[in-house]
Amino acid sequence: MKTAALWPERVVLADGAVALTYQELRNQLYSVSSLIRLRLGPGRGHRVAVWMEQRHEFVVACFAASHAGAVFVPLNPVFKAQQVWHALQDAGAALLITTPERAALLKAELSPGAQCPQILCVGDPAWCSAPAEQDGWYCAGSTPDTDPAAILYTSGSTGRPKGVVLSHRNLVAGAHSVAGYLGNTADDTLLAVLPLSFDAGFSQLTTAFSVGAKVVLMNYLLPRDVLKAIDEHQITGLTAVPPLYIQLSQAKWPEGAGRSLRYFANTGGRMPRATLDVLRQRWPQAQPYLMYGLTEAFRSTYLPPEQVDIRPDSIGKAIPNAEVLVLREDGTECGPDEPGELVHRGPLVAQGYWNDPDKTAERFRPLPAGLRLPGLVLPEIAVFSGDTVRRDAEGYLYFVGRRDEMIKTSGYRVSPTEVEEVLYASGLVGECAAFGLPHAVLGQAIHVVATPAAGQAVLDVAALLAFCRQQLPAYMVPAAIEPVAEALPRNANDKIDRKVLAASRTAILGT
Repeated sequence: MKTAALWPERVVLADGAVALTYQELRNQLYSVSSLIRLRLGPGRGHRVAVWMEQRHEFVVACFAASHAGAVFVPLNPVFKAQQVWHALQDAGAALLITTPERAALLKAELSPGAQCPQILCVGDPAWCSAPAEQDGWYCAGSTPDTDPAAILYTSGSTGRPKGVVLSHRNLVAGAHSVAGYLGNTADDTLLAVLPLSFDAGFSQLTTAFSVGAKVVLMNYLLPRDVLKAIDEHQITGLTAVPPLYIQLSQAKWPEGAGRSLRYFANTGGRMPRATLDVLRQRWPQAQPYLMYGLTEAFRSTYLPPEQVDIRPDSIGKAIPNAEVLVLREDGTECGPDEPGELVHRGPLVAQGYWNDPDKTAERFRPLPAGLRLPGLVLPEIAVFSGDTVRRDAEGYLYFVGRRDEMIKTSGYRVSPTEVEEVLYASGLVGECAAFGLPHAVLGQAIHVVATPAAGQAVLDVAALLAFCRQQLPAYMVPAAIEPVAEALPRNANDKIDRKVLAASRTAILGT
């Protein structure tokens, strides 16, 4: 609201033919906030779910719910109806804001007698027509910043999404921290290609709004659509996950495409070195930011652009206003280059998993007493990520792997991302995923599923294996490389889903 007062006529959102100024966005969210309170009655803390594609109504609905004192629950547009239904039930949503088409899909999947929350469709005549009341709960300043603001549903190991609870403080502190190290200003235009239900996707909104910047919403279909949008809207900042960057690096580019970019940022997994090199050649003026984040802590680390040539495999150091520790299982700090669990502390630590005390207790735990000042009585809760990292002598962090995705073979622990890095560097694959399958002798054998590189009809498995043997120690060379023609499956956050691939290939390899 402060930004709208400073720059009321500045365009804040572009959505196809729709362009909203900060003042227009503020007026719409005031109106929808009034409608939400009319639907749900007095009180704060009601859960309002939002399920639709990237469009300005999604943004209006989330911030209107917050203004009304509710907790917004942004749902991934690629969620199937059953996933949406699970999230609605788990969150105890009192209202779902969606499109008429999606409402029909959800109702068609419900079993007889199922109690659906109230539904408000963006095409409803009541949408944005209620009297705009400026005195909302949150904007009136009467709510603590530690109150829940959002529940983000993220994929879980059981297949059912789990809800991460973020406070107003988490969102605001995260916005200022990210905008600070990215150097965002009111002159920036950000392209939102990540789902707004994804922490890094929603961060495009909060980061931009905190400095008066503009956000272009996009539901991309092909890499060339992203390249076209960058030039059409003169995008200065792009944040995406490795699969999109891999596709962009392999696409044909018009001469001079993307020259407006000031930076591009990576999240959701390590950027393959070969992909990073191509992007830097094509966007020589753009600064690369390699980032690591947890939904449970919004953002955690970033590598400054000036360090990319020195340590391109690093995930950097803690972002401003956060501390990242590398701990042994006994809670003591690891030495230089000693692998340990990444633990995040500070104001970005979320409030746990909604309605799930067991998973919350597993991931959100008190910081070990030896790491706190003596005399402090109350415990401090930190996020124990489950990710294995190491810290070099200069304090830079390196991702080793997820504990639940590490491959145990021949007595060694192997990171699938390390194998995939070599596969991408070969230039022979389009997409790939490495994972472990049961093996009678090795414990697990490294299995790879890969598509051919762009422009190639088939994958040259023999050449790829030969390259792996040149680049990897024997225990890390894949036991099998399975060529596939179709795109690899993604999870809800658009990451290649190793779990789905592994589950469908359960045959024991070897004897």
